[in-house]
Amino acid sequence: NSSAMLLSGATKAPKSNMADEFEGTRGATLRDVGAAEFIATFAAFLKKQGKLELPKWVDLVKTGTGREMCPIDPDWFYTRTAAVARKVYLRPGVGLGALKRVFGGAKRLGVNRNKFKDGSGAVIRTALIQLNALGLVEVSEDGRGRRVTRKGQQALDRIAGQIINAE
Repeated sequence: NSSAMLLSGATKAPKSNMADEFEGTRGATLRDVGAAEFIATFAAFLKKQGKLELPKWVDLVKTGTGREMCPIDPDWFYTRTAAVARKVYLRPGVGLGALKRVFGGAKRLGVNRNKFKDGSGAVIRTALIQLNALGLVEVSEDGRGRRVTRKGQQALDRIAGQIINAE
């Protein structure tokens, strides 16, 4: 069949890549963009939206017991909330303890060896409560951990799509 087509002068269509075939049909998701780029964009969106209520202790608190000073960036809470939303999206059912470990780090002990310390539970809990109030995150059905709502998934994927379209 193919040899008869080649003899008749018809050119064989080049094999298309599967990604090219479905390029316009699949929307962008959060997994398609880099973490730093997404977190910065979503934090700016949260700040611009103005619905995120900052706690009164935001300028006094450290982000974990392993930190020596509070964050320098005045918009650090928006960044942390965006990072928490991203982690909940990527790992449905993640709880406060797991998020504390994700945002933890090494505590410097001078001449002694560094020791791992969890991140601040109050900061992460407040971020989860704020995301819950916005309707982006909810408690899982089994009552263990959090998961992204349908509205939250649409919002996060829309932000990811804007990042991809901007490139």
